[in-house]
Amino acid sequence: MSNEFNKKVVIVTGGTSGIGLATAKAFSEQGAYVFITGRRQDAIDAAVREIGGQVTGVRADMSRLEDIDRLYDAVQQKHSHIDTVFANAGGGEFAPLGAISEAHFNSAFDTNVKGVLFTVQKALPLMRDGGSVVLTSSTTSISGTPAFSVYSATKAAVRSFARNWILDLKERHIRVNAISPGLTETAGLNELFGNGEQAEGTKSYLAAQIPVGRIGQPAEIAQAVLFLASDRASFVNGVELFVDGGQAQI
Repeated sequence: MSNEFNKKVVIVTGGTSGIGLATAKAFSEQGAYVFITGRRQDAIDAAVREIGGQVTGVRADMSRLEDIDRLYDAVQQKHSHIDTVFANAGGGEFAPLGAISEAHFNSAFDTNVKGVLFTVQKALPLMRDGGSVVLTSSTTSISGTPAFSVYSATKAAVRSFARNWILDLKERHIRVNAISPGLTETAGLNELFGNGEQAEGTKSYLAAQIPVGRIGQPAEIAQAVLFLASDRASFVNGVELFVDGGQAQI
């Protein structure tokens, strides 16, 4: 087992399921002190048990600035700095143009854009110079999806953050990169597709269009996040790394 992140302090927002959970677990397995966030205490408690190692769960809605402050207050109770922020919390629902409500728009942008912005900005006083930020974007940032325009727009904004923040943070040598997963086997994806047989049918249909012939697993996305956060990626800055089985390339 590698100890590449031994005693590094890592933040993973949205760390109770899916990609966030898998990534928090991977960081922990490599010796990191991991802080995860989630909205439900029962999910946080279950994730902490599954992740193991030196992990702290903080109940927080990352669209709320006071909750972000509570996260970093919890970090400061144990550590003097942060090495890596994985701003991963987010989500979306289908709504075609003509049926988009203000509530739908606000919910998506508050969590996926405002939440990411202030998660990173409020981390800066604690961020170690030379640290790393990884943002969760999506393949939808470059390709159209029916009834998914609001979510796609939020992920395009996240990708744009990485391009701009590398300039804002260059004096501190903090790298910022975006990870863009394709279809990934998560509870959130199943819920989005209607769960049960409907979800399985949709996933099978879409998997056939991916060059590798299947959808991704959260652990595969996690390994890409760890690479971007590691010293192995010391000259990688501002990129959008697609982890999608090749779908975005065709």
